[in-house]
Amino acid sequence: MDIAAKFDERPVSAPPMYDLIELFFFAYRDFVGDADRLLITYEFGRAHHRVLHFVSRQPGLTIAELLEILKITKQSLNRVLKELIDKSFIEARAGAQDRRHRQLHVTPKGARLARELAQLQTRRFMEAMDTLGEGGRKRASAFLLAMIDENQRERVVALIGAKDPAAGESYALAGQQNGDKD
Repeated sequence: MDIAAKFDERPVSAPPMYDLIELFFFAYRDFVGDADRLLITYEFGRAHHRVLHFVSRQPGLTIAELLEILKITKQSLNRVLKELIDKSFIEARAGAQDRRHRQLHVTPKGARLARELAQLQTRRFMEAMDTLGEGGRKRASAFLLAMIDENQRERVVALIGAKDPAAGESYALAGQQNGDKD
């Protein structure tokens, strides 16, 4: 089923939410813009960032698993992955159970860059969360989760190591300190 057919099944009687659509666009633009400015110094783009992020968060990820996460073609991934490997940010190792399956790992250099990029984006999230007050992180998490296709939510929650905010639980992300109030 294509995306247009999916949404044709759910007719909307309300006018388009241009304000939210545009706010989402500009928020995303600025969120990724912070990382883009750092990535350009390495001659990398957003695709490099996404690959580096998920490989750093999921050591031992296979190429097939990465393709499933990113929802891109193998051809799209190959160029980006080759550059990250050639510049020693990621390494591909033979699989522990099946040596034909390459498992991806960040190098120390890759881990530093992934962490620096995450810190840039964390700073932006923290500034935004400060404006939302108590419980803001839980509400923001629930909203973002609701934006994900329903049939993918459980998988995404498992992938990011989170609890389901829709069930009244806050995210328990890896690296999140127990002292967080949201």
